[in-house]
Amino acid sequence: MKTAKRGKRVVVVMPAYNAEKTLIRTLDDIDRSWVDDIILVDDGSRDGTVDLARRLGLRVFVHEKNTGYGGNQKTCYTEAMKLGGEIMVMIHPDHQYDPRVIPQLVQPLLDDACDAVFGSRMLGGRPLEGGMPKWKYLSNIFLTAVENIAFYMYLTEYHSGLRAYSRRYLEAVDFRANSDGFVFDSEIIAQGVLAGMRIREIPIETRYFPEASQVGPWGSIHYGLSILRMLVKFKLHKKGWIRYPMFELPGPAPKPGA
Repeated sequence: MKTAKRGKRVVVVMPAYNAEKTLIRTLDDIDRSWVDDIILVDDGSRDGTVDLARRLGLRVFVHEKNTGYGGNQKTCYTEAMKLGGEIMVMIHPDHQYDPRVIPQLVQPLLDDACDAVFGSRMLGGRPLEGGMPKWKYLSNIFLTAVENIAFYMYLTEYHSGLRAYSRRYLEAVDFRANSDGFVFDSEIIAQGVLAGMRIREIPIETRYFPEASQVGPWGSIHYGLSILRMLVKFKLHKKGWIRYPMFELPGPAPKPGA
């Protein structure tokens, strides 16, 4: 089913982990006139996220054991495409990112101006004023610079969790072969670069508060090293020196209703 106003089916996917305290606030900021369906994938939460999401009428999928942020996204996009989603918008239910920018994320995809739209905290979003720790801000800048060099492209940020993908993008990459961890977000970009996908950015603001999920310094170090390892694999694969399955063309995508 397509919405007549937009012509393409927009599905919001919410990778959730212990989001009971912030879920309603996040949903309240979503303009439902831009959204056809909302999926919440719970990744082994220990609070009441699942019960609350079901009471609110969301489509809920549950991982009995925590699979990780990347593993959660794999289920999000797989189930969204089964529903016939043509544009998939990832919104974190911890309310760290502002869902009110959904129209700006979706419109370029509706216009077929690109294949993915990322929110960037660095593109006028004043991340330090929003509460981003300075060490995280500086590491973000460093990793983004390295990724721009590796990919021969220019983005102001590769690590935002506010994103919209077209179905074409998700069918062009083998996202199921990616890591189950946080490096998933960079791996799917690397795959898109190899597949010739067009990526745009929009400026966003961010919020840091106790209930918002955050990665600590040691987790961030591991994340940064994982990105650097992935970039080495990307370059080796692109040059044809070593082939990595995650960068090969994927098999058929799931059909709506499958």
